[in-house]
Amino acid sequence: MSDQQRNAIERAWDGVVATARRTAAEGLVVGTSGNVSARVGDTILVTPSGAPYDRLGPQDAVGVDPEGNRVLGSLAPTSELPLHLAVYRNTDAAAVVHTHAVHATAVSTLVPEVPSVHYAAAMLGGPVRVAAYARYGTAELAENMLAALRDRTGCLLQNHGTVTYGATLEQAYDRTAQLEWLCRLWLAASSVPGLTPNLLSPEQLSDVREALKGYGQPGRPGPAHRTG
Repeated sequence: MSDQQRNAIERAWDGVVATARRTAAEGLVVGTSGNVSARVGDTILVTPSGAPYDRLGPQDAVGVDPEGNRVLGSLAPTSELPLHLAVYRNTDAAAVVHTHAVHATAVSTLVPEVPSVHYAAAMLGGPVRVAAYARYGTAELAENMLAALRDRTGCLLQNHGTVTYGATLEQAYDRTAQLEWLCRLWLAASSVPGLTPNLLSPEQLSDVREALKGYGQPGRPGPAHRTG
């Protein structure tokens, strides 16, 4: 491994750890739940299984190849490795964030698709789908996730949590935060007795997607967009 490759991996691992800690600090995971990964060439850096994020250091880096074979570190990779590998094999993702965010997980138990109460849905490629339930860490879950991610950069996992990806760790995390906010918004709006939230039409969401085309298509690099 060249010094350049080594430096790139070290920087990416620092980013993975910082992002994982951010998911915990902002309440998107509890304990060691959820996981984060980043791709550097043919090496996929992923958070280890069962390791508290605040204790991870440079010596704890875990890397696998696209087939899941460990090529870096001594710790076991996350049990959700099949989920991460499936995203990298089927998209141009450079980073993946998986969380157990409370509001998003709650919504995953209620509907097959997140109701379009805000144009933030268009920033994830369109109405966010819910992948059919399968046990964590299984190939079946990865397959269900891929179906839900078709033409999208994020989805919910039924009775489980969220998955988003992006061209950078920051973009993948921002999409996770947007998805959790969108779910929280729908839950708040739909809880008002006697009233039903107004939903954006497919045409209205398509209009937003058209406006975003200058910033990149779903699944391709583009700036993180914050609503305002």
